[in-house]
This record gives sequence, structure tokens and C-alpha cells, in this order.
Amino acid sequence: MFHWFSTRRRKKLTAVAFPRAWEAIVQRNVAHFCMLTPDEQARLRSLIQVFVAEKQWEGAGGLVLTDEIRISISAQACLLLLGLPHNYYRNVATIIVYPSTVVAPPRRPGFFEVPMAPVEPGQAILGQAFHQGPVIIIWDAALQGGRQPELGYNVVYHEFAHKLDMLDGAADGTPPLADRAEYRDWVETCSAEYLRLRRDAAQGKPSFLNAYGATNEAEFFAVATEQFFDRPREMAAQAPDLYRVLKAYYRQDPVSRLGKNTCT
Repeated sequence: MFHWFSTRRRKKLTAVAFPRAWEAIVQRNVAHFCMLTPDEQARLRSLIQVFVAEKQWEGAGGLVLTDEIRISISAQACLLLLGLPHNYYRNVATIIVYPSTVVAPPRRPGFFEVPMAPVEPGQAILGQAFHQGPVIIIWDAALQGGRQPELGYNVVYHEFAHKLDMLDGAADGTPPLADRAEYRDWVETCSAEYLRLRRDAAQGKPSFLNAYGATNEAEFFAVATEQFFDRPREMAAQAPDLYRVLKAYYRQDPVSRLGKNTCT
């Protein structure tokens, strides 16, 4: 019954024309949008319409939420879903947005919430994803990441990659995959690249991946996701097998989009 209701509601949401103001926001703040094909853009618009309506949005730290904030974050989060079978991040109910980097206060988890990594008092954050709780996003970082993918840092991709990882109940760097063969390929490839990043980080050797990915397997997947979308050519050149398994998982090929502009 609930599935029927949600499907009907989503059809109504996507039957409404995508607002022109939203289109302008996406084109202005999400550089990847104009690299997509017209069909991909249409699918992303539909994803945004459902996502922004179904999630609970909360402004924190004095931030007043606007359509620009909601649509810009939604577009980046939904880009990850573009090729995936999904249920609009069913493990995300609430998105909390701060205006800029914050030193988070202690937060009491909800009754049913199992935090992945509780925010410690005095810890500065750009974003955070809780296992059975909200996603925290810093707006100025999200805006910069959306507009400047060449920087290779995107807090929205990072935190929502964590939520994809958590869909099977564990934050272990391995999201739900299709079959045993894909799991074997994923584990062999990602383990090798994760260990290489840890060695590089320990030796102070630069890597195409952010050294933060050496923290653990979950952070590795989130960092690799950022690079896959924002610096795909570099990943394909330096870690072709890693690019291959992420391409198979996300069912997208960011390298093929480079240099395209379908918004003109």
C-alpha cells in the first residue's frame, strides 16, 4: 500500500514542469549538469523534483533555507543516482545545512539512530552522514564543489556516497552490488587501491586521491566517488581498474562527458 502511494505521489511530482528558476539554479551551480545528454538532464530533473519534496530540510547555524540551497544540493546528490536502481536514498530522511564550516556542538542521537561517527565537540566539519540519521552539509562547500569540479572536492558526493555505502547496513566501502562476480572484482580492485593510498599517505607521497581516503574503507569509497565524477580523466589514467569498477557501479562514464556543453 505504501509503495503504491509513494509511486503515485512521485508521478504527480514529476508530471509538473520543472520550474525555470530551478533550471537556472542547476545550470549556474552544478557544472556537471551541462555535460549531460538531454535525456540524462531530463532524468536528473525528475530525480530532483522527488528528492527535494520528500526530504526534510533544516537550516542550522542561522541559515535560512532557499530554493537555491535545496536545488543545488539535490542536483548533486541525485547525480549519483542517475544510472543506479534506487529508492531516492531511502536511508536519508533529513538534510541539515549549515552556512559555512562549523565546529559542531554535541548532538544527541535519535532513539532509533545509530551514528556512523558521532561529531565530537570542537570538531570542524564540512559534512557528515549518520548511519540511521541525517546528512549534514556545509552550504558554501557544497556551492564551491558544484561550481568547480576541477578542484576534486565535493562534500555532497562524499556524504551521499556514504549513504549509498550504508544501504546494506554497513559502512565498509562496499555498496550493494549486483552479484558475487561484481563483489569479487570490487573487493580486489578497491582493496589494492586503498592499500596503495595508505602507503602513499604514510610516506607523504602525493596521490590523485585525497589522503583522507586512507582513513578507512568507507572514506576511501567516498573520496574515490568525488574523484570519479570530478577528475575522471586523472583516475582513468592513474587507476584504470578503479575507474572501471566505479563506472560499472554508477553506470556512468564521466570521461565521455568532458568538454561537452549541452546547455548552450
